[in-house]
Amino acid sequence: MTVPRLLVVEGDTPESRALEVAMGGVATSDGYAEVLRRISPRARIDIAYPADSGRDLPGGADLAGYDGIALTGSSLHVYDGAPAVTRQIAYMREALAHDIAVFGSCWGLQVLTVAAGGTVQRNPRGRELAFGRDIRLTEAGRGHPMYRGKPVSFTAPTVHLDEVATLAPGSTLLAGNAFSTVQAVELRAGKALAWAVQYHPEYPLRELAAIIRRNPALVAEEFFADHDERESYARDLDALDHAPGTRRLAWRLGLDVTVLDASVRTRELANWMTDVVTPRLRRRASAA
Repeated sequence: MTVPRLLVVEGDTPESRALEVAMGGVATSDGYAEVLRRISPRARIDIAYPADSGRDLPGGADLAGYDGIALTGSSLHVYDGAPAVTRQIAYMREALAHDIAVFGSCWGLQVLTVAAGGTVQRNPRGRELAFGRDIRLTEAGRGHPMYRGKPVSFTAPTVHLDEVATLAPGSTLLAGNAFSTVQAVELRAGKALAWAVQYHPEYPLRELAAIIRRNPALVAEEFFADHDERESYARDLDALDHAPGTRRLAWRLGLDVTVLDASVRTRELANWMTDVVTPRLRRRASAA
């Protein structure tokens, strides 16, 4: 069978990627590619950097040659209108014009929404940090293949200040919680089929720890009393990432199998590969 070709689209700027690595994490696109390789070891994965000025990007026939595109998270804000933002929106508009399977996490959901005609705003409730709690499937979500093997209510890694305000035409709401009404959508736009979530199924706990360490604003926002408390929380995340069976840490952080079992946490991506990418791959192979 033909090898699946995947493109991971990096959402962050070079400066943000460097800071993430300095805090013990990995570049967002590298981490995303690692998860996709675990799900599909034979996949050929490339990375595109539309936020970087002057980078060459796959386009036209080259872009159409991918079976799936995954758009990562980012520290940017869609409504800022900076060049690093507008380049990504334009790039995803081009991607949606092709028969490609698309998956977006957090920033990915927001960029896809704007590219397809919806809107994004700063969340009036503030930041949703570390874990999205009690994310519940809508009626459409309960029967949707993205959530096959996932419970009706679950916890997921998350960090975001912004949220979808208006769904794009062609969107179906699949999940939400008390913090953000839009936690997951299916989007049909152009020739593409996109699944997108506001949370991060691709994030291991160590990546959340790196994000928390790099953001001093979390003390001012009163998530933590001081920097020592912030570091203690990050250390707990690192320790639980290393040993997910540690009950005292799981209890302290209020986490269950939907986060601690990687196969459950990443189920949305695995289902995307099976139900959206693989059919695209078969169509491409039969047309060759």
